[in-house]
Amino acid sequence: MTNIVKICSITAMVFLLSGAASCSKSINSDDVAIENARQQMKGQIDLIEEHPDTFLNPTTLKSDGTLFYCPVDDWRSGFFPGAMWYLYELTGDESLLPLAAKYTKAVSDAQHVRFHHDVGFMVGCSFGNALRLTGDTTTYAPAIVEAAKSLCTRFRPAAGVIQSWDVEPGGEREKKGWRCPTIIDNVMNLELLFEATRLSGDSTYYNVAVSHADRTLKEHFRPNGSCYHVIDYDPVSGDVRHRQTAQGCSDESAWARGQSWAIYGFTTVYRYTGDRRYLDRAEKTFDFVKNHPNMPSDLVPYWDLDAPGIPDEPRDVSTAAVIASGLYEMCRYCPDKAKEYKAYADNIMKSLASADYTAPFGENGNFILMHSVTSKPANVEIDVPLNYADYYYLEALKRKRDLEAGKSFK
Repeated sequence: MTNIVKICSITAMVFLLSGAASCSKSINSDDVAIENARQQMKGQIDLIEEHPDTFLNPTTLKSDGTLFYCPVDDWRSGFFPGAMWYLYELTGDESLLPLAAKYTKAVSDAQHVRFHHDVGFMVGCSFGNALRLTGDTTTYAPAIVEAAKSLCTRFRPAAGVIQSWDVEPGGEREKKGWRCPTIIDNVMNLELLFEATRLSGDSTYYNVAVSHADRTLKEHFRPNGSCYHVIDYDPVSGDVRHRQTAQGCSDESAWARGQSWAIYGFTTVYRYTGDRRYLDRAEKTFDFVKNHPNMPSDLVPYWDLDAPGIPDEPRDVSTAAVIASGLYEMCRYCPDKAKEYKAYADNIMKSLASADYTAPFGENGNFILMHSVTSKPANVEIDVPLNYADYYYLEALKRKRDLEAGKSFK
């Protein structure tokens, strides 16, 4: 299918579904993107609902082209339920509400996960959005607070950080020499802790979040604004033992999604603390990414900005979606740069909505976006759809719409 045919089919579908009687009224491109997302995710929903006794959480495509459904304790388990809440918010389709609630309930056990740090993704994206949109504190708030308790069990006081991964005897992390590895991704999980303090009144969670953010601010970044992926600490002395980039092409390279986590994550920390240092950090890392000589003209980064095979390296739409969503929030805090940041984010969204990255109806496992990368060094999920790319894309569409409508941040 050519790009022109893809775009025309999407536009035609919008007309058919909306019952448009004429072409006299122009179609908002975001509306086209939202309707495309609705149709794609409907395919995922239909498949899940055909198996009522088994919860299926669509995550990516396997190498044989079949769908991979992640278990509850997978770090990605909260993204599909969260995307359902965003789809409801974007479309106003009331039929999506019970489904979003059901898929959120299905990942309830995620609040008790303590063997890795990603309960913020798992519970924040699912239960957090459910609480935000329903206001039902009885149903959703306890899971957020319990997940924060689980996350705090990983806090290492000597280093002042939340340990990301366990280091098992004889395992790959021990072979790397790590003792207390903390990854830049972890800053994305701090929102869960801030929310837990807001909901419970217990400042413990807030204090842990700030401690982790401060140490990350100090240790994770290079002078040029880019960040390492992994900092390994001594859990007893708190000293830095290693600085590495596990999912990038080398320890000193700029792994693209890691940069996006920093941009988005420190903007979020600023939202809760009002401490300008965090926003400055997000802006400096964005400047690094924006000005990198290997940033493509369509603003969808290569999986690593320093990958040796550029321009023949895979792109990563998940990175682009995270950056766009983060920038839309940054617009609210940086009035002098809001126009610039919004224009950049808008151009990302224009690219993502194009036939180069948006899948035709019924293809791509019914994921919205094509061309993401989990870990090229580990040969895991290269040039595939990923549910978190779709999640942040929908979030960015929501944030863009609210910003343009002059709505307060929610």
